[in-house]
Amino acid sequence: DAKDPSNYYFEPSDHLIGLSRNLGLKTFYRLGTSIEHTGDVHFNAKVPADFDKVAEVFAGTVRHYNRGWANGKEWDIRYWEIWNEPDGMRNMWCEGNRGNTSDEKQYQEDARYMRDKFVKLYVTVLKRLKGEFPDIKVGGPAMCDMNEPYFRELLKACQSADVAPDFISWHYYGNGVNEILGTVDRARKMCDEMGFADCGLVLNEWHYMGCTFKELRSTDPVVQDRVWNGPGSHNGTDSAAFTLSVLARFQASALDQSYYYGCSHKGAWGFKDEFSRYNKNYYALKAFGEIVKDYPVLGEVKTTETMTTLVAKSADGSRTALLLADYRGLPGDIVLETKGLPNGEPKARIIDETRNLEPIEVHCRCNRLVLPKCSRESSSYLVIF
Repeated sequence: DAKDPSNYYFEPSDHLIGLSRNLGLKTFYRLGTSIEHTGDVHFNAKVPADFDKVAEVFAGTVRHYNRGWANGKEWDIRYWEIWNEPDGMRNMWCEGNRGNTSDEKQYQEDARYMRDKFVKLYVTVLKRLKGEFPDIKVGGPAMCDMNEPYFRELLKACQSADVAPDFISWHYYGNGVNEILGTVDRARKMCDEMGFADCGLVLNEWHYMGCTFKELRSTDPVVQDRVWNGPGSHNGTDSAAFTLSVLARFQASALDQSYYYGCSHKGAWGFKDEFSRYNKNYYALKAFGEIVKDYPVLGEVKTTETMTTLVAKSADGSRTALLLADYRGLPGDIVLETKGLPNGEPKARIIDETRNLEPIEVHCRCNRLVLPKCSRESSSYLVIF
């Protein structure tokens, strides 16, 4: 009985969300089950038998955290996402042996069947939650990528049911700066064309990927060395420059929210390796965090083939920050033509193969700023005037 509080087990989530709230963090709550990278064996990621009951369970969860139900909270969690990666048929949305075939025609038939089932669940849950909780934002479903055909079927079903998601969400794992920004442009165009101009855009998992997922999980020492060592590695200098380029360009995009994957993990997806040493991505995000904290007046974002720049000022206008990420650029010093920069020598720090946001000497003469680059590898700079 989904309306009986005794059938819920909220304590672990209460504890974890409470810890994050103590740090001042807000919660973006994903309703659904956890991913299962377990081949053909699934326990949690199976297609539910009763979509209406699932909707009632999710309503009970929202009620617990926002309205105090079932010895609950009044935490005003605003964003509620329906499911996760439903287009990952063998990991998140499983039914029997569907999708486990090398026959392309059969695979496409399975994909359509599974998509149609999820679309029904999505619309059922969306209508149920928006009906009882008009003050929250409900959307999703965190597609594996900006899967436009799948999204269009989802939005078409929402139109037919006379209900609108407050946001759509998707993930990105790759190494193309233009490509990840392109997913934002395509999402905005798609929503506008289909009559969802007020629909928000949320990219709530993203990370640089210079290899395949299979290579990332490989136990072959040769593959491991390539994936984990050097500038092109998973959390190396390419990854740092990619991260800063993307964050800067997000500021001038139609994107509403982004969530970097991940934070607390060690190893593949975190800021530290297995020995708790900070990686290059830590220093990239530390640099961007300084801009967010100390330079809230954002200026222009500019891009060339390899370089992205972002200018920002302190609230009182007394200091100017220049972020520059050179992602897989050419060797040799970087020379920028500048206008209107303050007098005096700026202070600069660099992230490259041997330095982690450490000071370097730069020169600003005759409207030219020279940033030293020691190799052709990716380099990132934070310059303060």
